[in-house]
Amino acid sequence: MSNSKPKTSNKKFTVFHIEGGIGKHVAATAAISAYKKSNPYRDIVIVCAWPEVFLGNDDVSRIYRIGHVPYFYEDFIYGKDVEVFTHDPYRQSSHITKKKHLAATWCDMIGTKYNGEKPKIHFNLREKDLVDPELAQIEKTKPLLIFQPFGGPGQDHQPHNYSWVRDIHPNIAQQLVNVLSEKYIIIHVCYNFHPQLEKVIRFEKECSKKELFNLLRFSDKRLLIDSALQHAAAAMELPSTVVWVGTSPDTFGYKLHNNILPIKSFPAGHVDSYLYDYNFTGQVYECPYKDFTEIHSVEKILKDF
Repeated sequence: MSNSKPKTSNKKFTVFHIEGGIGKHVAATAAISAYKKSNPYRDIVIVCAWPEVFLGNDDVSRIYRIGHVPYFYEDFIYGKDVEVFTHDPYRQSSHITKKKHLAATWCDMIGTKYNGEKPKIHFNLREKDLVDPELAQIEKTKPLLIFQPFGGPGQDHQPHNYSWVRDIHPNIAQQLVNVLSEKYIIIHVCYNFHPQLEKVIRFEKECSKKELFNLLRFSDKRLLIDSALQHAAAAMELPSTVVWVGTSPDTFGYKLHNNILPIKSFPAGHVDSYLYDYNFTGQVYECPYKDFTEIHSVEKILKDF
């Protein structure tokens, strides 16, 4: 073990350790923006699961992927003026009770005033110009609609290809497509295990998350669910129609979007609910709906288009 003295530095560091999904990371940029405004002289260091979200973010000085932190303790902790935030906003009272937006809860945890800061995503010159080669070949005879009716963390982390908690029911999704396809070219953004829809161009290609987000830039309209894309659309200031089921726009959403709530909701949870009413992945036995017609009105969603 080294007995060396700490390297002296006049710099002040703040370390944010962020775990979880890509959407949570995008939402975190709003809280970090608020923190930087209040602490302009502190260098912000991010250790997270999705570092590409923070690339080019001028609030951030250094970015590390969790598990890849060489000399981190020596560079940022040992003998340094440092604040470390490893809190998880999902475990805070104001989030669990749905009394505050996720970004506001995050700001409370780090002792920073939240002034409605929006999430940030930076695209460099090449990223802005980059279009998926297959999509670039589409003859744009109609406006382009990005449609994400199904989301989630992927096949390795959820048991079924439809999560009733956050997804649009496949029957409703197809009804929407049947009407919207007359007016739009529809790009169905999905994983390869998600339900198949007719009259869409299926985009299930593995790509970086920023490449995925960049699809929004080239779209004319967007019909989304509570997923990373709706956070990214907010960061890119692209108003979208966002359809909700078991999660709430008051907690995860943005006023920029047209947020469409379910016809019926069941906020009291179920017999196994602990700190949250429902599991994000939509466990089958938790579903309180008797029929998919209780969830959303196709007509109400179509009014936006």
